[in-house]
This record gives sequence, C-alpha cells and structure tokens, in this order.
Amino acid sequence: MDYLTMKWLHILSSTILFGTGIGTAFYMFVANRSGDLRAISVVTRWVVRADWVFTGSTVIFQPLSGWWMAQQAGFEFGFGLANTPLNWLGLTVLLYVMAGACWLPVVWLQIRMRDMAASALASGHALPARYWRYEKIWCVLGIPAFTSLVWVFHLMVVKTI
Repeated sequence: MDYLTMKWLHILSSTILFGTGIGTAFYMFVANRSGDLRAISVVTRWVVRADWVFTGSTVIFQPLSGWWMAQQAGFEFGFGLANTPLNWLGLTVLLYVMAGACWLPVVWLQIRMRDMAASALASGHALPARYWRYEKIWCVLGIPAFTSLVWVFHLMVVKTI
C-alpha cells in the first residue's frame, strides 16, 4: 500500500474513532439526563455496540497505521528517555495511551451500566445507585480521554510540540 492511501485511511480511522467517541458519549450523557429508563436502556445498549464495532477496530488500526507511516516517512519516536528528547510523535503515542487507559474502564462501565439499565427496565425497578456512581466515573474518565485525542489531532497536523 502506498503512503498516501495509508495516510487517508489513518485520517479516516481517527475521525471514526473521535466521532464515535464524542457521539456515543453525547447520546449516553443526554439519555442519562432524561431520566427515561427506556431511553437509557436503548442508548446504553447501542453505545456498547458502537464502541466494540467502531472504536474497537479503530483503536487497533490507528497505532498500526501510524507506526507504518512513521517508518515510511523516517520519523523517529522520541519519548524523552535515554538521550532521546520528547518529540511530537512520542507525545502523540503517550497521549493515545492515556486516552486508551481511560477508554478501557469506560468500556467496562458501559457494559455494567447497559446491564443494569436492561435489568431495571425488565423488572420495573429504578436504576440502582451504583448505576449513577458508574455514570459519574464514566463522565470523569471522558475528560482526559477527549482532551488527549484533541491534542493528538493537533500534533498530527502541526508535527511539533
């Protein structure tokens, strides 16, 4: 595959990753604020599916395509260790890892929240207090994940710190 095609796929993939993340977060946040258990149950179910299909696939493709392009273009990864100063590519990797470190527990939380919502809907009971504790953690983890990916986009464009 040529560099330009890979670059296009990398940009498309990053857009899908970011867009799915912000889109599903928005709908889950709004559904939770509505207090409508049916809406919460439907949205949490689809958010989990979207995360697996879109986010899961792009989370794998992004570092592979990024590494390939860096190798082709002759860019070096600088992480600030052992006489290699931190550079834009190294910082991008670190920020991507940070976003991933937030996303993994978010996936776990979303699955549990989906299950609690489905159970509450089926039983006719209200959502348990644990659901709302998870929702707060879910919101807090979204802030560094979102911010990290915004910085990754910036670094991909300007290629400097």
